Amino acid sequence: MRPTILLLALLLGGIIPAAPAQPLPAYTWPREEAVRARLDRWQDLKFGMLVHWGLYSHLGIVESWAICSEEEEWIPRDSSARYDDYKRAYWATIDSFNPTRFDPTAWARAGKRAGMNYLIFTTKHHDGFAMYDTRQSDFSITRGAFRDDPRRDVTREVFNAFREEGYMIGAYFSKPDWHSPYYWWDRYATPDRNVNYSIHKHPGRWQRFKEFTYNQIEELLDGDYGPIDILWLDGGWIRPAREGDVARAGRFYKGAQDIDMPRVAAMARALQPGIIIVDRSVPGEFENYRTPERGIPDTLVETPWESCIPLGNDWGHVPGDTYKTPARVIHLLVEIVAKGGNLLLGIGPRGDGTLDGEVVARLEEIGAWLARDGEAIYGTRPVAVPRDGNVWFTRSKEGDSRHAIACFEEGQPLPRSVTWRGNEPPAGACVTCRGKPVRWRKTSRGVEVTLPRGLPAGLPALAFSWKAVNPGP
Repeated sequence: MRPTILLLALLLGGIIPAAPAQPLPAYTWPREEAVRARLDRWQDLKFGMLVHWGLYSHLGIVESWAICSEEEEWIPRDSSARYDDYKRAYWATIDSFNPTRFDPTAWARAGKRAGMNYLIFTTKHHDGFAMYDTRQSDFSITRGAFRDDPRRDVTREVFNAFREEGYMIGAYFSKPDWHSPYYWWDRYATPDRNVNYSIHKHPGRWQRFKEFTYNQIEELLDGDYGPIDILWLDGGWIRPAREGDVARAGRFYKGAQDIDMPRVAAMARALQPGIIIVDRSVPGEFENYRTPERGIPDTLVETPWESCIPLGNDWGHVPGDTYKTPARVIHLLVEIVAKGGNLLLGIGPRGDGTLDGEVVARLEEIGAWLARDGEAIYGTRPVAVPRDGNVWFTRSKEGDSRHAIACFEEGQPLPRSVTWRGNEPPAGACVTCRGKPVRWRKTSRGVEVTLPRGLPAGLPALAFSWKAVNPGP
């Protein structure tokens, strides 16, 4: 994660600062009808959980980025340790990462109470540490301190637990692998995130990396881990050379690192028909939906997209992290859905395999709101003008219902009424709020809806619904 998607966050007007906006590359709709049908179902779900969990969780650091020799403010590293010594110490964490309190059922149920409907689980981050029983490498959780635990194949346990709760299942997989000698060759230094040797001079070595990557993905999808709906590929600097890539990806892109995605995709869809493939930040036929990281587009986006945003400041568990308030997450969800996207919320379990109690409490508050107002979120699609002030609009997929969602400022008392322009109910329509009719009228300032009595104090948002006269967008 992190800078993998910096490009799209900038292009889509995300919260990462700087750089003038550039035209968004054209979206390519998948050719396969089964993929398009699954994308449509995925768009109905709206809210998912992204789980980053690995060696970095045991160490309490910012994912595995500390072993990347780049000087970035968000990559803290012990300045008293030599870089190579630090890397060796990180690799050795396999011998101490022993998450005996690992409980994926608790994760799945916490997410379900929050109203989440799909999972993206980190089967392998950039450090190359596989959270499943790979046969391609000894660097996996099934070969370390957790090897004698019956739950050692963590990915299998996670996927099964989340399937039991009805989630759509997605596998995060890092294309770069900093532990593989076919990506970071120990003959040379590792100055940055990229392959550290010349692919042109050593094509055979790169071919071995391509086969290694293909085989690891095949292991995940060959049926041993059950049906998988989404293959979520991170590490967008691994891509074939295309016109404009250097300009778009800037310093994160150092030339063609082609792993033959057509071959990978063909294998994936032969093993898992209809699977959604998300080759993040690599525009084209294998980016079935876009994933701006930590950002939201400025305007409505009519093609499939998802904003991935962590609940805390970091993706994995870092002690003392500050979490977003439930109201903040609900406001993000409302805005994202109104602009046509899904929210993938990042949750980082602790190194022992448990969720922080504060995380669970926040998820429950989010779910309490969705249990009452989720009709305006789930299964909806955007309208032509998604917003007026603090009010956001959605419609049912069939177009026969309309929704207005008013977002309220945290810490402030609720207003007595809400007013908006555009997306107005037809004359005589019955406008409801939480299943009960409410008073409304048209004024010179727009539609004015009176809030019902007895609403909870501190309510972050409130949805109003009515039937449309002319179904459609």
